[in-house]
Amino acid sequence: MRVSSPQGRFADGATAIDRKVLTGTSAVGKHLLHHYGDLAVHVHLGLYGKFTDGTGRPPPIVGEVRLRMVGNRRWLDLRGPAACEVLDPMGVDLLKGRLGPDPLNDDSDPDRAYERIRRSSKAIAAVLLDQSVVAGGGLIFVLETLFRAGIRPTAPARTLTPAAWGPLWTDLGALMREAVVNGRIDTVHSAHTPEAMNRPPRVDRHGGEVYVYRRAGQPCLICGTPVSTGTLAGRNSYWCEECQR
Repeated sequence: MRVSSPQGRFADGATAIDRKVLTGTSAVGKHLLHHYGDLAVHVHLGLYGKFTDGTGRPPPIVGEVRLRMVGNRRWLDLRGPAACEVLDPMGVDLLKGRLGPDPLNDDSDPDRAYERIRRSSKAIAAVLLDQSVVAGGGLIFVLETLFRAGIRPTAPARTLTPAAWGPLWTDLGALMREAVVNGRIDTVHSAHTPEAMNRPPRVDRHGGEVYVYRRAGQPCLICGTPVSTGTLAGRNSYWCEECQR
């Protein structure tokens, strides 16, 4: 790969991997790794990071391009990431060590997450959003999975039983995998789709059909109770008072 940093903020890292062979990619939670032999480029998009890519010759530089990769057939630009750095094997191990199990990875151990959950008095939603407990599950997935399980997001994490954690972990992974395949987040069961309920589709910049996320004051799709909202761990939280007792 030919690697550069037009913006300049990744200049040393780009020099370290320029003209090296990209041998593979992997992801843990929200962290992406491009592997170049013993070195890896670690990218976390954060709120504003974005990749653009295409075939053939790369276009002229537009905006603040942190990282540009050019191969024989494709090019890729990265703008505005929260993290873009080169890691050695020890750095990769340290990164993975501070992250919890990822529901998208089949070899992840959900029991490792539950050991943290069962000892915490914090709200269950806040604990599940902690990337050191569960890697990759963002706000939409966490709130929607809790709704589907009938668990209020403010419930103390330690009250979650092993019998409840197993299905919750499985459902979280299933929703995340479906989102990867479809390119959008849909969390409602087939009985609650717009077609099944003869209702208008949801209109929101995030897209997708959901039960509670960003539906404050709107009727619950199951019981009709207005969806509640509040602030939890600095994030807006949503739930149904009736369905999540």
